[in-house]
Amino acid sequence: MKSILLLLSTTMLLYTTNSCAQESEYKNDNFKIDEVSVTHKPDLGVTIWEITVDGTAGKTTPTKVGQLDGAPVLGYVFPTSLKPTDVGFNQTDGIVALALTSHPDFDDTPLWDENSDQIYNNDGVIWHPHWVILHEDKRVKGGLSVKQFKKGDETVVLPPTNPEMPMYMDSPGYPVTAKSNTIKVIVPDYRMNNRTDFSYDGVTAFMKVNTSNENLPMLGVYEVLSVASVDLTLPYKVKN
Repeated sequence: MKSILLLLSTTMLLYTTNSCAQESEYKNDNFKIDEVSVTHKPDLGVTIWEITVDGTAGKTTPTKVGQLDGAPVLGYVFPTSLKPTDVGFNQTDGIVALALTSHPDFDDTPLWDENSDQIYNNDGVIWHPHWVILHEDKRVKGGLSVKQFKKGDETVVLPPTNPEMPMYMDSPGYPVTAKSNTIKVIVPDYRMNNRTDFSYDGVTAFMKVNTSNENLPMLGVYEVLSVASVDLTLPYKVKN
């Protein structure tokens, strides 16, 4: 846990430095976090995860570039103290995060038809959830990337709903709604090992896909847009 807190604190420093140096087109009130919460509903057996912003949650989506390489990704992200095994991965170093993302250039939820048009591979722009393992990555300005692995590595375990990419990523299909200034997602208790005692934080971020440069991660964080806490040390606890 100490290593996770150190990693997040380092990322906070990178975020502050980069924010002063450059602000992207996505740094607006729609990603400026006002509040973050995770609430357990024991009568329903679910947790409700929410990020409230100063603007309109989910209104801003990435500008399409027309290809996978270099495709922009925007995310409302909950870093947590959950273990990788709680959400279906093998035990590995890194930060378990639930990311609510939008990316119009590709669809990585092959089992889900988020826009209900009976076509399953055309709705990446619709806000949807991913479990990911984040780790420190100094190759990108945001200081983090989704952890990768070599194809064929038999030690890697992914949930059956994974999008078949060589990263610690899952597409669990939880319902996401964005209304007014709040975006939220509902997660069944049994889909995270019935854990309701974890710590968490809230981050909004600009990410980018890379499929051409071996010196860059496949999915890296290029800009942290906003942070719920002061120092990214997962200070919040699940409420009942």
